[in-house]
Amino acid sequence: MELSVTAAATPSHVFDVDQQRFETEVLQASLSTPVLVDFWATWCEPCKTLGPMLEKLAGEYNGAFRLGKVDVDKQQELAGMFGIRSIPTVVLVKDGQVLDGFSGALPEGQLREFLSRHLQPLDALPEDGAVDETPPETPEQAIGRLQQAIATDPAKSELKLELALALMRAGQASAAEAELTALPANLAIDARATRLRSELDLLHAVKDAPSLAELHQRVQADASDWAARDQLGVRLLLEDDPADGLEQFLTILKNARDWNDGQAKKRLLAAFATLDDAELVGRYRRRMASLLF
Repeated sequence: MELSVTAAATPSHVFDVDQQRFETEVLQASLSTPVLVDFWATWCEPCKTLGPMLEKLAGEYNGAFRLGKVDVDKQQELAGMFGIRSIPTVVLVKDGQVLDGFSGALPEGQLREFLSRHLQPLDALPEDGAVDETPPETPEQAIGRLQQAIATDPAKSELKLELALALMRAGQASAAEAELTALPANLAIDARATRLRSELDLLHAVKDAPSLAELHQRVQADASDWAARDQLGVRLLLEDDPADGLEQFLTILKNARDWNDGQAKKRLLAAFATLDDAELVGRYRRRMASLLF
């Protein structure tokens, strides 16, 4: 039996997502209104508990976010693009990128805590339109705050994930990786952990790679030097030319899909997880899908 929208949720706040509508109704729409994406299936028992709670909260938040429902059986390509390994999995998309997420059916109290970290119900916004002018926390300040919090409550694993993210923002990749590796299994598949792992994988890929100029020369000399093209793509991604980097991976995918155990697809998925340009990501997701399916 298919899950239905509860009476508490306004229909406009809950909608079904398919691959064709994903770019416009999730990525682009999240530039103005965050979208919570629920990956579920009709046979999934925990989904039958989580789904109605999410729909209820979508109604309570009164348009502060929209809830997009992805039936993984009907939208296998879309689930594959997100690397969904278990359901239910929920990701929060804001400003065109995955901001946060979790797997499993959380109790309602934890769902509310998750949402409160990023969102406010619209009717709870300040009526006078006042804007909080407090300077944003720097990564270094966040590291200090989180280290103190962990010392006070070492059993709270969520803080350790936040510390890993703060370390990465501060440019401390090795320390971030150490924290990421030590996370418990339930947080290791969190959407933020997945993004951080992708960022680290890209950094590792070019740790001992030749310079950008040398890689360009190798590809010009031999267009089928897939190893050079792969490293070139990663360097371009990391050196602020993401479109050209994605082109390198698409070229490999088109001409040598199975090279290095399908590395080009893995690179594209890692890039999509780390890029902040929703339009660019959407465009290249479609191009990748057209080559794969």
